[in-house]
Amino acid sequence: MKIIPASIPDVLILEPVVFEDSRGFFFETYRYENLSELGITSHFVQDNHSGSVGGVLRGLHYQIQQPQGKLVRVSRGEIFDVAVDIRHSSLAFGNWVGIILSEQNRKQLWIPAGFAHGYYVLSEWAEIIYKTTDYYAPLLERCILWNDPDLDIEWPIINGHPPILSEKDAKGTLFKYSEIYDH
Repeated sequence: MKIIPASIPDVLILEPVVFEDSRGFFFETYRYENLSELGITSHFVQDNHSGSVGGVLRGLHYQIQQPQGKLVRVSRGEIFDVAVDIRHSSLAFGNWVGIILSEQNRKQLWIPAGFAHGYYVLSEWAEIIYKTTDYYAPLLERCILWNDPDLDIEWPIINGHPPILSEKDAKGTLFKYSEIYDH
């Protein structure tokens, strides 16, 4: 597995070694031994699989306790995946990283605990699979407004149409008023 540095050092872009021939392809999406050599030694406790139509924006989600590290990949379609550093003690506090993940590029994004996470679907349909380092806890989940002016995330919005949001995501909190638990 090849590692590509992101603009925030703790966030890692992973590019797998893909074996491809006329029959198809094969690659490992997770192997503890290889990831630990890259510094990712977290224990994963949950796998999630999400499907969304084009134009859907989910996030920016985080948990105030039981923060989740996430290893994110796309099995179908294409998304713009975003991680926002919400660790008060970090020099990158309030900065964000965005990357296109797709079934074609097969890249994965490692987002350590202490980040808010969201994504925007660029294809007609996308399926996202991600491992988490802690369990989903709905009562501890919070949401930062996707278009917060202080974060100024450069979402690649399709044709200028507003993104499709859940009610929860549409009512996200501004970053400066967010309840953040710094572990």
